[in-house]
Amino acid sequence: QVQLVESGGGLVQAGGSLRLSCAASGRTFSSYAIGWFRQAPGKEREFVGAISWSGRTTNYADSVKGRFTISKDNPKNTVYLQMNSLKPEDTAVYYCAAHDSGSPYYTKGYDYWGQGTQVTVSS
Repeated sequence: QVQLVESGGGLVQAGGSLRLSCAASGRTFSSYAIGWFRQAPGKEREFVGAISWSGRTTNYADSVKGRFTISKDNPKNTVYLQMNSLKPEDTAVYYCAAHDSGSPYYTKGYDYWGQGTQVTVSS
């Protein structure tokens, strides 16, 4: 079993940056792919991006490609979402989740979820 806790959310102006962290517990963390998702008020949850179990492969939604970067530190059991050039439309609750396939190309079927962290981008 994997437990996930997100942190690092907050309020930032458009064009600014934030780095979210996803801290995991559970001895099999390194075998999971970790994905980031977001959900804005009144909208469905959407896939943001994911990183493979090894940390060598990433996959991003078109809406964040070139602005967001996911990295993984297996010894620290932590995954990061670096968000640059933030836009008001990035405002949402951000969640990390674990997929037991280890592949970053799944956008559904994640097994474990964190509680979420709020990101608000002001214009």
